[in-house]
Amino acid sequence: MLVFTHTKSFTQASTQTNGTVKKCIAHERSALLTFRVGLSDPTDRLSSWEGSNCCQWKGVQCSNTTGHVVKLDLQGPDLNCDVQALRGKISSSLIGLQHLQYLDLSCNRFNKEQIPEFLGSLHGLRYLDLSQLSFVGRIPPQLGNLSNLRYLNLDSIWGNTHSTDITWLSRLSSLQHLDMSWVNLSTITNWVSVVNKLPSLVSLDLSLCELSTSPDSLLHSNLTSLESLSISDNNFHKRIAPWFWDLRSLKQLDVSYNQLHGPFPYELGNMTSLVHLDLSVNNLVGMIPSNLKNLCNLEDLNLSGNNINGSITEFFNRLPSCSWNKLKTLFLPNSNLTGSLPAKLEPFRNLTRLYLSSNMLTGPVPLWVGQLTNLAELELSSNNLDGALHKGHLSGLVNLEKLSLSDNSIAIRVNSTWVPLFNLTELELRSCLLGPKFPTWLRWQINIYNLDISNTSISDMVPDWF
Repeated sequence: MLVFTHTKSFTQASTQTNGTVKKCIAHERSALLTFRVGLSDPTDRLSSWEGSNCCQWKGVQCSNTTGHVVKLDLQGPDLNCDVQALRGKISSSLIGLQHLQYLDLSCNRFNKEQIPEFLGSLHGLRYLDLSQLSFVGRIPPQLGNLSNLRYLNLDSIWGNTHSTDITWLSRLSSLQHLDMSWVNLSTITNWVSVVNKLPSLVSLDLSLCELSTSPDSLLHSNLTSLESLSISDNNFHKRIAPWFWDLRSLKQLDVSYNQLHGPFPYELGNMTSLVHLDLSVNNLVGMIPSNLKNLCNLEDLNLSGNNINGSITEFFNRLPSCSWNKLKTLFLPNSNLTGSLPAKLEPFRNLTRLYLSSNMLTGPVPLWVGQLTNLAELELSSNNLDGALHKGHLSGLVNLEKLSLSDNSIAIRVNSTWVPLFNLTELELRSCLLGPKFPTWLRWQINIYNLDISNTSISDMVPDWF
């Protein structure tokens, strides 16, 4: 997800010093105190909300020129939006903050409450984050009155919100970031034409919205600034011929888990700005198109859970050589890849995660794997790989944290005095050949929380150090 670029510039603009700091406006202080009365604050996050100058209260920011409250940032600090969450009801007293430009109430728990309609009266808002708030019910169309909005986040992962009409979005002509993930939009059929009326849009997330319709094309696209598009986990059930192929500004595209079918589209090769591409868990068939070589900025590629049904060597040959040293993650499990890994391959210098599990790969693991010095996760389990892994495969993997080779016929052959340079947290070697002696190099892997060395022909007793 892209970070909203105007957050920092807003903060700087509202904290410029033009003389002495003014105290807050009395009626705005009263509005904040009334708002606080409606809240439960189990961990005293708002303990500083006392005294006459509300501009010094935690989460409150005033203009140094006018004294008006321009920013209210009460984002919950708890990762699960629970333990330190504010609870209760959002008071309509916030209407008194008519100069408010930035409002972040995200990651709190206003359980079983609807998004208040009165928020549509805060016409100065440029930034509104109501994500992860356990809201229920309809998204109020009054939010369409916030014509100055640049950032709107309504992510409803902890709630149960819905909308049957999103035409109000088209009135937010300055919007740059829109996140409505987890909002039920199952009855919406015109969502593409609505967002196409947002010419400034940079980032759009409509994942897990129960969308079921998507046009094949747009007569004219206004989304010339769009860089990030996530419409994953919807119900499109169609041939992959969508409307976004012509969005040449896209850097991040996620259309995973959508039951799209047909061949991998040739049009992908024209999206030369792509950095992150996720087409995973669809029903796409066949080898990736040859013009994927044009994606010279590609860093992350996830095609897992499709039916490539072809040679792993040919697949590697079709990856863009111009991004060879940029590629960081390559996810290809459950892709029906066949054949042996190529014996020689120019190493991916910056690759951190390589997932090739649950395919039909055969033969030995090549030595070039040991040259992936930035690799943190190597997942080759559930193939038909054989041969031996020795010090040459492993000694260079100094950043390795996860190694999964289970359900292959691989033998791990290192001497008893070898001390690996990596520090694993996960090691899965089920059904590989480790024995008959207990592998002494495990002694140095003290951070492991997931270890599977079952059925590995170890006949030694488990040593005391274990």
